[in-house]
Amino acid sequence: MNNRKISNKFRIYHRYLGFFLTGIMAMYAISGIVLIFRNTDTFKIEETVEKKVATNLNEEQLGKTLKIKNFEIERTEGEIIYFEQGILDTSSGIAKYKVSQLPVILESFTKLHKANTNHPLYFLNIFFGLSLLFFVISAFWMFMPSTKIFRKGIFFTIGGIILTLILLFV
Repeated sequence: MNNRKISNKFRIYHRYLGFFLTGIMAMYAISGIVLIFRNTDTFKIEETVEKKVATNLNEEQLGKTLKIKNFEIERTEGEIIYFEQGILDTSSGIAKYKVSQLPVILESFTKLHKANTNHPLYFLNIFFGLSLLFFVISAFWMFMPSTKIFRKGIFFTIGGIILTLILLFV
C-alpha cells in the first residue's frame, strides 16, 4: 500500500472516530474542568442533611460515619456537639449538617472520569485513552510528509512536547 492510501485511511479513521467520540470527549473535557476545582465549592450545591448515628462514636468514627473529610469537633455544650458543618444531638443521635455536592450530572461525569478497575465502566476510560492515543498518532498521517503544513506541524509538535516537559518538572 502506498503512502497516499495509508494517509487517506488514517484520515478516514481519524474523522469518523472523532465524530463518534464527540459526546464522550465533551464529557471528559467538562469533568476535567470540574475536577480542577474539586477542593473548592465551585459548581457545588449546598444541602442540609439529617442523619441518625450511633450515640457513642468518637471523633474519628463520627467523621467517617458522616463522610466528612478532616472532621473536627469544635465544642460540646451539654448533649450537643458542634462541628464546622453542623451539630449532633448525642441524646437522640440526630446529626444535622450541611454538605456541598456537585449536581447529579456533573457528579456522574466526574465519577466516570475518575473510574478505576473497581468501577464497572473502567473499560470506557481505557477505550477513550487508546482513542486519544490513536488521534495523536494518526495526526501525523493527516498530511503528506513532503508538504509545508506537515513540517510546520512537526515544529508545533516539538513545541508541545517541550511545554509538556517544562510543566511536568516545574
